[in-house]
Amino acid sequence: MKHLLLKERLDYDGSQLQSLFTYRNYGLMGESILVFRGKCSVQQREMVDLEDVRAQEWIWSEDMLHFIVEHFDLDLEKTIIRQRLLIAIIKEELEDLEVKSLKRSGDDLFEDKRKLSVSISTLSPVSALIHCGLNISSANTPVPAVSLWDLGLRDILAFGEKVALHYCSEMESICLARCKVRGVI
Repeated sequence: MKHLLLKERLDYDGSQLQSLFTYRNYGLMGESILVFRGKCSVQQREMVDLEDVRAQEWIWSEDMLHFIVEHFDLDLEKTIIRQRLLIAIIKEELEDLEVKSLKRSGDDLFEDKRKLSVSISTLSPVSALIHCGLNISSANTPVPAVSLWDLGLRDILAFGEKVALHYCSEMESICLARCKVRGVI
């Protein structure tokens, strides 16, 4: 598993959640996690979560830390588990920075009823995809939100890279754990 941290801003509109996006645009081939910062504005036509579509909701933030993960298997349940692992890793990394006020509910993080994250998993014809965005700013969001700034974080990209490295390490550890056990009859 590889990671790539973009230094330049990239606004997320949902169209980036597609197979081979990181390879096509940045040359990083294989299972990967891409980390970047930018606005988030996902309109109905790009929504993957049909619950949000039916509720006619949209996703918007003026500044977010984004993660796009791609794995080359086609198991949606496994992808949702990986998505929740990514959220747990984010919470753990924030706790290491003395942020103790967050609660995880499913695939999202909250401080009281204020939402820190957006997250979705889906499949493409060739891969499994995860997008996770963390509010850097909580201004003008369509739902009550908390942000990384509110939680005291300032070096946003360094935090994003730390999360990506932790995720890559977990994926490698899982792969090795599969390879060290014998089968039982």
